Amino acid sequence: MTTLSSIFAKPIDRPIEGVIKADDEDGLRLEVEEYVLTGEVSKRLDAFLKAYLDYQGANGVWISGFFGSGKSHLLKMLALILENRLVDGVPALDLFLEKEELHKDTFLRADLERAVAIPSRSILFNIDQKADVISKQQIDALLAVFVKVFDEMCGYYGKQGHIARFERDLDSRGQYVAFQDAYRGLAGQPWEMGREQTLLEAYNIAQAYAQVTGAPAQSSLGILDKYRQEYRVSIEDFAESVNDYIVRQGNNFRLNFFVDEVGQYIADNTKLMTNLQTLAESLATKCRGRAWIMVTAQEDMQTVMGEMGKQQSNDFSKIQARFSNRMKLTSQDVEEVIRKRLLHKNQTGHDLLVTVYQRQQNNFRTLFDFADGSQSYRNFRDQEHFVQSYPFVPYQFPLFQAAIENLSAHAAFEGKHSSVGERSMLGVFQEVAKGIGQHEVGQLATFDLMFEGIRNALKSQIQRSILTAENQLTDAFAVQVLKALFLVKYVKEFKATARNLTVLMYSSFDSDLPALGKRVEAALNLLEQQTYIQRNGDVYEYLTDEEKDVEQEIKNTEVENDVVAEELGQIVFDGVLKHRKIRYDENGQDYPFARKLDDKVLGREYELAIHVISPFHEHSGNEMILRSQSMGRDELLVALPSSDRLVRDLLLYKRTDKYVRQNVSITQQESIRRILSDKSSQNRERQSALRKLVEELVGKATLIVNGQELVVGSGDGQTRIVQGFHQLLVRTYANLRLLRGMNYREGDVVTYLQQASTLYGNDEATVSEAENEMQGFIQANRRNGLRTTMVVLVNQFERKPYGWYLAAIQCTLAKLIARGRVEVRQDGTLLEETSALDRALRNTHAYSNLVLDPQVEYTASQVRALRDFHADFFNGPPTASEARALAQESGAAFAKLADELADLRGRSGDYPF
Repeated sequence: MTTLSSIFAKPIDRPIEGVIKADDEDGLRLEVEEYVLTGEVSKRLDAFLKAYLDYQGANGVWISGFFGSGKSHLLKMLALILENRLVDGVPALDLFLEKEELHKDTFLRADLERAVAIPSRSILFNIDQKADVISKQQIDALLAVFVKVFDEMCGYYGKQGHIARFERDLDSRGQYVAFQDAYRGLAGQPWEMGREQTLLEAYNIAQAYAQVTGAPAQSSLGILDKYRQEYRVSIEDFAESVNDYIVRQGNNFRLNFFVDEVGQYIADNTKLMTNLQTLAESLATKCRGRAWIMVTAQEDMQTVMGEMGKQQSNDFSKIQARFSNRMKLTSQDVEEVIRKRLLHKNQTGHDLLVTVYQRQQNNFRTLFDFADGSQSYRNFRDQEHFVQSYPFVPYQFPLFQAAIENLSAHAAFEGKHSSVGERSMLGVFQEVAKGIGQHEVGQLATFDLMFEGIRNALKSQIQRSILTAENQLTDAFAVQVLKALFLVKYVKEFKATARNLTVLMYSSFDSDLPALGKRVEAALNLLEQQTYIQRNGDVYEYLTDEEKDVEQEIKNTEVENDVVAEELGQIVFDGVLKHRKIRYDENGQDYPFARKLDDKVLGREYELAIHVISPFHEHSGNEMILRSQSMGRDELLVALPSSDRLVRDLLLYKRTDKYVRQNVSITQQESIRRILSDKSSQNRERQSALRKLVEELVGKATLIVNGQELVVGSGDGQTRIVQGFHQLLVRTYANLRLLRGMNYREGDVVTYLQQASTLYGNDEATVSEAENEMQGFIQANRRNGLRTTMVVLVNQFERKPYGWYLAAIQCTLAKLIARGRVEVRQDGTLLEETSALDRALRNTHAYSNLVLDPQVEYTASQVRALRDFHADFFNGPPTASEARALAQESGAAFAKLADELADLRGRSGDYPF
């Protein structure tokens, strides 16, 4: 068996940490030799060197990068190389120039040699470590640290500024060495020990001072007390001292300050930020480019400025100009460092991995690409990229970076602005590689293993759930999944679905992916049951202690069944169906329906209904009983498939909603208010997920009408319900077909009142089935001694088996009126004028006073006889052919003739004959 540890070019457990330790020479050679100069860092270094060689007023360098990105290591390399410090007797530059990258980039190599040729001294320090117990609230807190490290570099006592000032004054007069010798002779110990015990050594100090300076012994007593009382520190004095030191070193000499983690030290303290700017500016003014300040920070300057700007409107343009030389380290830089410095393979390992790559390359997209709306991460580019990265997967580098950045933003680490202790990303990946070193080639590093690299730097309360799970859960794989969920908890771009978590937990190219997916789902179910995590739709989330308490209280919150049913009804009818009426395409009319859920009517009753059977129903899943219960009912039964997830999520949604509303206004604790706010936000997402889930279930639902399952094509839930309702209409309203697909409108009433008498005549072949059906109803009522009003007519034909809409009833009646088959009386008055009839038929408020009577029917021979008589008597055929119209026309002709005869009779006296 070939183990992973045997394929690396160098031992995987060798020391590799590049930690800021200014005085520690151990391992420096290894650090310089193994330092990886990435392509991007080379470009930024080249820009810095040009500024360093050609000073243009900006004497500050801002090196930024996330936790563990190697910015401290880069700072240390710059400090070593610019000073060209001896490392194991070899100049640091000589070690650095051996790098392959510098053999390729001759311009960078030349600039580096020119920069190192300038004599310089580097003061490298971590500002937090050197700050002692000085409060950051003190206005000179930042300056005090610079003064301290400068004094120490000069050989003075940096811990007590007044003592360092005392030593500097003696040194300036050439008396410091003599004072040290005199003190040793009097006290019997070196001055380096005596200055730490000044309270006890006051007499010896005074005697030595008097002896060296010639001052009276009595006046020399308390000399250090005088220095303490008069000691003041200012940025201008400090800059003057630095310049004096530089001048004494000779032409072109430079003193460079390399300050680690200045970003987290000044943090959101506006005063400290302006002090840094003033300090850099004063050094630039006094030293004219011979004193540089190079700092590291977790954020680039633009981000820091933006955060400051939210709190203060101060103008930070000066500091941005002073620190215009910026070098930002990214996850790609770190990935390259890790691949070259840690994961470099020997020839045996290279050959083995080439074989693995050729066998597996077609599966990489399936194995390592995330779905479900997650951010896309780079996969293996090619064979060489695979060999260099193995046993890690490319997504792990940026995802882990995002994980620790966001954990820090949520105060997960010890200290408000704490980095991951001294453990860089390089160190974390080394720990993981060591942990799986005895695994066989073909195994992979799972993402949960990264947790061990930062465990010691995390606050205990935020990882307590993991500690509890390790002690109480017997399922070790579930604990691994929990660790992975912890790491991605605050990474918003990553959707922690079961599918994506399966990618994180993929540990071997021999793994069965579907089987692994089932293991992940089982682990997630266990963790959710034990309240280690919460699920929101398809997304899972790690819970902190406070979040666990809130989650448990939410689960214990009681909600009424009616409230849950009402919510589901709103989701189905308002969220999925979205209609209160459904249009029937055959006639373009909208039909209302009653909304029912689990045998309960939601809102108004109508003749037709859509009845949804949810997974909460007692007979959910029992299709036989549901079919039998639908017999004889005028409803579309929508039987949703069983869904435990719908039941759980809907209950959780209502419980969360109720709990948040009850507690958000009374909770005083800020952390709990934040959790409740997050819960409220998650609940909105849960509601959206519920709507999608219900829509999927409706799309798969069984549709039943009167005991029979409907055959409805596949489609979205809304479309299937609409199609099912159309079939319910056809089956319930059997006589809807009598309208023959006519699309009547209320405005058509006057048209049919006018056209029937001339267009149709009294030909039986032109009379529709609908007209005959309506005329038959009116005649039957007359025979039975019943009065037919418009209200009675509408009630009859709107309901089953007709289902006619109002405009169709109005227009069909208009046809009968025009044919003379029905008479209309309003308040006892016969309506004959077209305009009066049109108004009456369209005024629904007066329908109860609108009486309909069938007209006396005449045979075709009787009508023909009147036509013939009209033609003979009036010497021309009538225009009407229908009985009533013909009678009206004949009557009008007789009236006209009578008027003519009366006129002639009145003129009879004019004619003697």
